[in-house]
Amino acid sequence: MAEEKQTPVSTMAENSEEIPITTAKTVKTSKKLSLIPLIFLIYFEVAGGPYGEEPAVQSAGPLFAILGFLIFPFIWSVPEALITAELSTTFPGNGGFVTWAYTAFGPFWGSLMGTWKFLSGVINIASFPVLCISYMEKLFPIFSSGVPRYMAILVSTLLLSFLNYTGLAIVGYVAVVLGIVSLAPFIIMSLIAIPKIQPHRWISLGQKGVKKDWNMFFNSLFWNLNFWDNVSTLVGEVENPKKTFPKALFSSVILTCFGYLIPLMAVTGAVSVDQREWETGFMANAAEMISGKWLKFWIEIGAILSSIGLFEAQLSTCSFQLLGMAELAFLPKFFALRSKWFNTPWVGILLSTAISLSMSYMNFTDIISSANFLYSLGMFLELASFLWLRRKYPLVNRPYKVPMKMPGLVVMCLIPSVFLVFIMAIATKIVFLISGLMTVGGIGWYFFMKFCKTKKWLKFYDDVEEPIVG
Repeated sequence: MAEEKQTPVSTMAENSEEIPITTAKTVKTSKKLSLIPLIFLIYFEVAGGPYGEEPAVQSAGPLFAILGFLIFPFIWSVPEALITAELSTTFPGNGGFVTWAYTAFGPFWGSLMGTWKFLSGVINIASFPVLCISYMEKLFPIFSSGVPRYMAILVSTLLLSFLNYTGLAIVGYVAVVLGIVSLAPFIIMSLIAIPKIQPHRWISLGQKGVKKDWNMFFNSLFWNLNFWDNVSTLVGEVENPKKTFPKALFSSVILTCFGYLIPLMAVTGAVSVDQREWETGFMANAAEMISGKWLKFWIEIGAILSSIGLFEAQLSTCSFQLLGMAELAFLPKFFALRSKWFNTPWVGILLSTAISLSMSYMNFTDIISSANFLYSLGMFLELASFLWLRRKYPLVNRPYKVPMKMPGLVVMCLIPSVFLVFIMAIATKIVFLISGLMTVGGIGWYFFMKFCKTKKWLKFYDDVEEPIVG
């Protein structure tokens, strides 16, 4: 976006002071997200079930895994959810975190925030069909390698993208069904495990002879309890967002934390196995030990359904982020095109799907690490934007406001910042290279868009135009 002054789309005020706040335009939709579908969409943005928590036990032992999933939500998930609730209700449009950075620090930083968050999102999208096929190969070995595996990833990605195209309300209710079906076997397993639990197993520091892998441990926590702010790009599609959004966020925090902690405590207390067996997917094996093959099969099916839910949630936020950035004139106006039949941002869905497909065949570890690194860069900017907006606009009307004064907010943001530094410091050289190249590309994209505006090569929104349908 060009550096020249832009008239804000809306102005909010408290008392007699007027404070300009830039927000993305919103468009009336026939069906908007209500509370329950929104809760499950946020749940799938972050977790989708306890399917990825096993490496925490493998890398550090039962006690540290339990403490990690007990403590980490308070130093990371809760602060991120609080910040998202405040800023999303203050800026009720599809621009989300892009709007926050733009309003705080200007268009360059708004554009760079959009680059970091979008790329981390589509990298995550690329991982979910891979996970889905990895679980399917346990049931159908033909998908383990070669052409069948590549075709399964391609076909599953295209089919899931089409489901996303059919509408956010449909995706929201699908998320509710997927969430219930994928969580149910863990609830059943935890109840059956109660008589078999031996509490002394919970305080085990790990098996002798197994070296602790803190890199894997912290990346596992970060991966499983992250991305609370992604849903901010859907605020313009939510019924009464100023009331619904905070309720949905806090409900999702509770659902996610208990969804991880209860099965973890049940299995670590009831099952005694070699610590090295706690690889991704071990929960299904544990279910067989506790109850039988029928429950193992259900959990494996649940893992596939969870991957579908994760894909749909992430694709929704990525596509609506592009729509919001177009409405803010960071991208050409054709990125805001909506389907005539389903009112969904089909250009964003198409682009997000194409990029994720191109990344689906990368090394899975590099995919996750690159997503974490880019997301960390965006989170630094997001935390800074939150603090600066509180300082810069102290009187603005905030429908939800984190109940702290500035010193408390600084401490709340400082703790996750330390963790972000750690996550970035342990990244590999290839991750540094990938993330660096993507950042340079994002900076180049900003100046290219600015040049296109100057030359009028592409059409961008101005303040008076309405969102388009096409």
